[in-house]
Amino acid sequence: MDLFLIGWNNYFASQCPNGRFGRVALASRERFTIWTERGEIEATVSGKLRHDLTTWPYVGDWVVLRDDSVIVDVLPRRTELVRKQPGKEVRQQVLAANIDVLFVVTGLDADYNPRRLERYLVLAHESRARPVVLLNKADLCSDPAASIRETRTIALGIPVIAVSALEGWGLDALPDFLQKGETAALIGSSGAGKSTIVNRLLNDERQRTTAVRESDNRGRHTTTRRELILMPEGWLLMDLPGLRELQLWADPERIDQAFDDVATLAAQCRFRDCSHRHEPGCAVRAANLDEGRLESYYKLQRELDYLNRQADPHLARETRRRWNAIEKAVRRHPKR
Repeated sequence: MDLFLIGWNNYFASQCPNGRFGRVALASRERFTIWTERGEIEATVSGKLRHDLTTWPYVGDWVVLRDDSVIVDVLPRRTELVRKQPGKEVRQQVLAANIDVLFVVTGLDADYNPRRLERYLVLAHESRARPVVLLNKADLCSDPAASIRETRTIALGIPVIAVSALEGWGLDALPDFLQKGETAALIGSSGAGKSTIVNRLLNDERQRTTAVRESDNRGRHTTTRRELILMPEGWLLMDLPGLRELQLWADPERIDQAFDDVATLAAQCRFRDCSHRHEPGCAVRAANLDEGRLESYYKLQRELDYLNRQADPHLARETRRRWNAIEKAVRRHPKR
């Protein structure tokens, strides 16, 4: 197996020039399917990695092998798609490693949600992969061109493609976004049609699919594992399980990337700390942007600020100290 055709490049070679390498193609608890120069092998992790979750291997990772059966190290990633671990625990969950293109899939049915799409795009920018928005189920939309125009006002500067996985049209544009040896991942909510897209691209019913519920157009998890698939054109595709919960894990600056229109206007406001709500000379308010988009911008900012305080005890203490000082000042100088 030619390693360059499964994603090996000079970046990884420079990290560790000597040793036996392979790429994780499938992970199941502590058992991994690894693609190597000698072909496909099964491996497990070393005792050191088993007790160090910060270097745990995920699908898409390049790993160092011992005796062709034990993973002893994970090479630094070029890109990684992460979200906050579901629940109250404050740590990241890796969804995909070393992807070059991230296809964000949303259906043009009753489940189309611009605010959810904005959330996905923040994660896409954080991943450092090249995002592409796929508007699936375009056969159910009376005016796909209008949907493309609307989505472009959200996905600023990002390619937006209308496709119909069920009828098989529009998907021939996807390979144009990749070169041989590059890796793409499909991400989206359950029922968006990601598995159907994979089957159409492969011309094979490889991924199990189910119909969405008529009541809300949401689907059940039909993809339950992450797996690398070698495509006929020479690139790789990863179908990720549908996400019912998408909590952000990103640098706050990624919000400005996803909301470049708001961030550009904010730089023109009279006051540097403008909240864009009621201050005079606010360029954001003067532009009459869509209220739903503005509220989404504020909401995602608050969410990441809260996450940073939870992850950084020092920052949390400073925030509490500042608010305590404000509350004391208010009590000393009550309104008359």
